[in-house]
Amino acid sequence: MRAAGRRHTPEADAALAELCQIYWYPLYTYVRRHGASQEDACDLTQAFFARLVAKDFLAGLDRERGRFRAFLLAALKHFLANERDRAQALKRGGGTTTFLVDWQDADARYRIEPVDRLSPDKLFDRAWAMALLEQVIGHLRQECRDEGRTATFEALKPFLTPADEPPAYAEVSRILGVSETAARVAVHRLRRRYRAILRDEIAQTLASPEHVAEEMRALMAAFAN
Repeated sequence: MRAAGRRHTPEADAALAELCQIYWYPLYTYVRRHGASQEDACDLTQAFFARLVAKDFLAGLDRERGRFRAFLLAALKHFLANERDRAQALKRGGGTTTFLVDWQDADARYRIEPVDRLSPDKLFDRAWAMALLEQVIGHLRQECRDEGRTATFEALKPFLTPADEPPAYAEVSRILGVSETAARVAVHRLRRRYRAILRDEIAQTLASPEHVAEEMRALMAAFAN
């Protein structure tokens, strides 16, 4: 988060891109749940990120203020209130900073969200949790690829998230050519590394490491809504 605030550096560009990757869809779902059309939600979400960059909000953000997730949602609410007050239509592009995201994919994902059950705030939390876990999976996949363990990762990936149905250990052992005991040990190690990366990702957006456990609980609660 702090790295993203150091503008005009490769580190800042990479950090900002990662923040956008994690948070653009949760913010998009929040705007959509408030009744914006697909096109308006795309415009507003992109304009919000552009405003953050243009106004140097990230450069002045101190993690001591608390959770970045809460800061971002509060900033979006303020932004939307201002946009309503202005009652001014936004045109896509508009000479502002743009972000390479798949808006068509966003709408497809939004249409399968549980519309009747979740409030905009709860849907934001759920989308944030999903995006964060996807980010962690991506980091772990790259880590395994760098170590020459891509096949192992793909075989064991279903054991990492509750959304996947894991295969039997006997099937995993057959695929990897190891004993069933070795397969169980491999799953345990990958899960442990997965949790470590997840905790590190969460810690990057918090004021203090002591809040990581609380934010982990919030992440799990997001799936219970």
